[in-house]
Amino acid sequence: MPEALHHLVNLIDFDRDRVERVFDHALRLRAARALRGARRALLPLAGRTAALVFHKPSLRTRVSFTAGMHELGGDVVDLGAAEVAEGGRESLGDVARVLSGMCDLIVVRTFAHRIVEQLAQHASVPVLNALTDFSHPCQVLSDLYTLREAGRDLDRMTVTWVGDGNNVLHSWLEAATLFGFALNVAVPDGFEPDAGLWLEAERRSRGGVRRFRDPHEAVRGADVVYTDTWTSMGREDEAAWRRVAFAGYQVDARLMATAGAGAVFMHCLPAHRGEEVTDAVLDGPQSIVVRQAENRMHLQKGLMVELVHGATRAPEGNGAVRRDHAMVQS
Repeated sequence: MPEALHHLVNLIDFDRDRVERVFDHALRLRAARALRGARRALLPLAGRTAALVFHKPSLRTRVSFTAGMHELGGDVVDLGAAEVAEGGRESLGDVARVLSGMCDLIVVRTFAHRIVEQLAQHASVPVLNALTDFSHPCQVLSDLYTLREAGRDLDRMTVTWVGDGNNVLHSWLEAATLFGFALNVAVPDGFEPDAGLWLEAERRSRGGVRRFRDPHEAVRGADVVYTDTWTSMGREDEAAWRRVAFAGYQVDARLMATAGAGAVFMHCLPAHRGEEVTDAVLDGPQSIVVRQAENRMHLQKGLMVELVHGATRAPEGNGAVRRDHAMVQS
């Protein structure tokens, strides 16, 4: 029996075996990319088209999906809020059904998480969450791939998050239910991650998730120190008071010195230099942020291959989404 249609709306929608297959695809495709002849011969998405629905500005996400799809032999069509939007020219259900008849994959980078959920509910091709205000599964899959590539054991390491309880942290919490790493979280009061997702991660995590108010305590002995901007896109009017609220949560050389021997620094970029991280750390020998950025393309190539070739066209409206979150932010 053919495998049912799969979306990537949230990382928790995947099981570990599927993540491992994506990693294997990424490794194989990256190796082929290094060989010119193999790069030309290996075109698993030849003749396929991805619809890129982008409501937020992007550098890494847009370039990695566009270049990645082209390297796989496929093509992309760019769409924005003028074509796809809540309360727009046509319903999201109609948009999903139309795109499903013309494209093989729908990639969405938007604000409200419910937009991706609604598209997945009605699409008969895979829908891929390339970022919402609630989660960023592509980023964290790429981070995990980067750490494995660097020789880290994803079941025996400690990851410390320092900063805002935002969408990237939500996907790290979901990743903690798939792998055995320990996740330490240092966030100031009032900026905690989603409470329901935190409880689910606590229940399902093998390595454990722990909350700290003191970043130095959270970072002590960590293998990975991770931060993100204090002010996410769409909240620029909060930047001034967020800088006050996050005072003491900057990742600097002193904080990194608290981490374990051989610890690495990660940031999903773009960075606000001098705020959440200093230049000395971001550009320093422990930083692997450039490798992170490049690996977005390799990982997402593997992800697109897995979703497109692992999916069959389902009946209209049968793209079920696992979540019934009352807690999903919009």
